[in-house]
Amino acid sequence: MTSSKFWRYCLLLLCLLFALQTMGCSAANKMIASRRGFNREQHMIDFYEVDTLPVGSIISGEASFYGYGFHGKKAADGSTYDQNALTCANKTLPFNTKLKVTLQTTGKSVIVKVTDRGPYEHGRILDLSVAAAKEIGLYAVGIGEVQAEVIE
Repeated sequence: MTSSKFWRYCLLLLCLLFALQTMGCSAANKMIASRRGFNREQHMIDFYEVDTLPVGSIISGEASFYGYGFHGKKAADGSTYDQNALTCANKTLPFNTKLKVTLQTTGKSVIVKVTDRGPYEHGRILDLSVAAAKEIGLYAVGIGEVQAEVIE
């Protein structure tokens, strides 16, 4: 084998390796991107056992908010998540349940509708939209104790 043929094979091999690496990274990036937001298949509707609570029932616990990575993606109820709407995620309440959520530290309340499943952080009862979190003062602190009353 001549020297020029050797270098051509090396160049061809390098091009092939580069192409394979680029395709592999592309697939990995798509997989990682699919984790941001709720854009996987909506099998979450039946993932948790739905627990209907009567109007007036109160649940208390820790809440957080979510928005940026999920905005514009599909929510578990099939709607498009809008971080500027007054919505929330809960693991067990039926979709479209309306809650009056009060942040304990500020005493401020907001009425939200359950449109998604979550939160996935252990011990939290609600994930509020960005707009709902801003309305009660949760946005500034990120996590807080809330009391949520079923109103509809």
